[in-house]
Parts: sequence; structure tokens; C-alpha cells
Amino acid sequence: MIPMPRLISRSALALALMLGAAASYADVLRVSAIPDEAPTELQRKFKPLGEYLEKETGLKVQFTPVSDYAAVVEGLAAKKIDLAWLGGFTFVQAKLRTGGEAMPIVQRAEDEVFTSKFIVPADSPVKSLSELKGKTFAFGSPSSTSGHLMPRFFLLKDGIDPDKDFKNIAFSGAHDATVAFVASGKVDAGVLNASVMDKLIEKGDANAKRVKVIATTPPYFDYNWTVRPGLDPALRQKITNAFLKLDRADPAQKELMDLQRASKYVPTTTANYDGIERAARSAGLIK
Repeated sequence: MIPMPRLISRSALALALMLGAAASYADVLRVSAIPDEAPTELQRKFKPLGEYLEKETGLKVQFTPVSDYAAVVEGLAAKKIDLAWLGGFTFVQAKLRTGGEAMPIVQRAEDEVFTSKFIVPADSPVKSLSELKGKTFAFGSPSSTSGHLMPRFFLLKDGIDPDKDFKNIAFSGAHDATVAFVASGKVDAGVLNASVMDKLIEKGDANAKRVKVIATTPPYFDYNWTVRPGLDPALRQKITNAFLKLDRADPAQKELMDLQRASKYVPTTTANYDGIERAARSAGLIK
């Protein structure tokens, strides 16, 4: 028989190890984002935000890039990611994948009235969407809200069925890649996130100079920050408050927000994305 003091000692050790493991796990906020731009750009945008969240939450922030949109959804569902930057459609997929437990907490004010831009080469004679019939066309990622779902939805509303009316469809994988596809002549036209298009123009991107915008979609809800199922409510509120108190009047925070292309952050809810889900079902992207 094991002497009682030793039994107590071993039990205490086991408890200490479990608590230590839990503390180690709880000390890290695991963050990811859909890969809607080049990996280097995502890392550049996230670095100051990660440092800010560390200061506000008291946790070490670990940013993990992923190769595709589905990986973020699965990471949230498996609770391997605590906080994720999602597009509207990706959020709907995460909501469905987690039985409604993934929760959007904040979005940029810009995400309440988001748009997509249709582009063609600068020297193209095409001036309207109807002239794209019979042309080759590039969407972004199949799971992209602004680079696929909503543009497809609005094309269908305008009587243009991409699968029937375009000569060929390519998926570039990211918004900046779509611009490169069109600029190089790889496709006759494409569509992308309006914010990325504006950013590329502002920084004098060579590919952006070789394309022109021929149409802009009506507005819709898009990006948000979503937390995984089961995240501690107190931590969820702390993260939410950190975003909501960001203020462009603070020079350091202005720089952070400029990288995120955010005028301010506002609360959001699952209901804001009901329209995205309806569009996805209407376009046949969700059964």
C-alpha cells in the first residue's frame, strides 16, 4: 500500500501538472485569418494589432497563417483557433459547421456597407457587365464573400450566369492575385474586394495601374472578427472591448487602424449575416 503522505504528494503533483497545462493553454490567444491577400501582407497587417491585443488581454497572441479558407473554419470548429478574421461567407460556413456556436463579435464600420469591384485591362473596350458574356473571368477564392459569392449573386440578379455565360472561370485564390490575373491578360475580367482595390491604387501598385473598374456591386455585410465555440465569455468581452475602444485620435492606434483599413470598429451579430447565407443558398453555394 502506498503511504498516505506519498499518495497526497502524487495527487498534488498531478493536479499541479493539470493546472500548469491549463494555465499555459489559457495564456495564449490563438488567432488566424482567411488568406484573402498575400501571406506577407497578412503578417504585416496583423503585427501591430497582435501587439495591441496582447497589451489589452494580458495574453500572448499567436498568429497562425493558413493556406485556405476552409482551414480557418475547421480551426474554429476544432477549437484550435480562438479568434479569426473572417469574410461574411466564411462566417456563415463557420456558423453552420459549429451548429451556430461560432460568434461574430466586431466588424469595421466599413464592413456594414462593403462592395466588390469588377475590373478589366485598362485598354479593354469592355464598359459594362453585359459585355463580359463570352469572356474569361477570374473570381478570388471559392469561399470569398467579396471575391466570389456576392459578385456571383449580383451577376445572377442581372441575368448573367457565370457558369454558362463566361467562356472560362478561374479562381485566383486572393484579391491581389485577381488584379495580377487581369493585368497580365491571363483573363479578360475579374472581381475583387473594393477595399483591396483601393489600397493597391493608393500605393501605386503596378498591376492596379494596368486595370480599370467597370462596375461596383450594391453594398452588403462582409468581414468580421469571430470567436470559437466555448471561448470564455469574460475573455470574449475583453477582446470585444479592445476593438471597440480603438481610436484614430491616438497616433499609434491610427497606424494600426490604417493597416486594417478601419475608421472604427462596431459590434456585430450573427443576424447581420443572414443576407449572406440567403445569397449563398440562392447561388447554390450552400445546399
